[in-house]
Amino acid sequence: CAQQTHPTPTAHHASFSQSPPLTSPPWESCHGAAAADSTPPPARTGARPRVLLPLILRAMPMRVLTVGKKRSQGTQLLVEEYKEKLGHYCDVEDTLIKSNPKLTSDVKVQIEAEDASMMQQLKAEDFVVVLDENGKDVMSEQIADLIGDAGNTGSSRLTFCIGGPYGLGIQVRERADATIRLSSLVLNHQVALILLMEQLYR
Repeated sequence: CAQQTHPTPTAHHASFSQSPPLTSPPWESCHGAAAADSTPPPARTGARPRVLLPLILRAMPMRVLTVGKKRSQGTQLLVEEYKEKLGHYCDVEDTLIKSNPKLTSDVKVQIEAEDASMMQQLKAEDFVVVLDENGKDVMSEQIADLIGDAGNTGSSRLTFCIGGPYGLGIQVRERADATIRLSSLVLNHQVALILLMEQLYR
């Protein structure tokens, strides 16, 4: 009985393999009595370890409003690609507002009409970021900070506004919680949209 040996758990046994059943626990004598020493029972082989899954937090929903005509196929494909990538981290909406809805030749009337159309898309609980040539220059890190700060304001959605060929109207600019510009260059609204989506993904 003193020479009775029992298999010691090995790395192979710990990897969920089933070891042969023991006729008697190693800490008992061959007569079934408890052994004199107080050696603790060995760890069960084949036991599945507890796995702690990472907590995945999604960023606040985002929406991009742009004023313009029908996009080129290439632009739309890029937008859809970035939406798919961003969709792993947050809900993303992309809304195109028709440029010059009143079909007027008066630039002021056109801006006012586009302004009214965009205001209809905004909600009171939106954190609104306007892209404007007179806005604050920002780098990628500052955009990331802006997104984080927006989430601490109690807003339910982060909305970016890109104007048409004549820019945004007074109502949207006054509604803005932040006004930025992505470049000192004057950008076509489709180019500005792709650049914004890239920065949001970064």
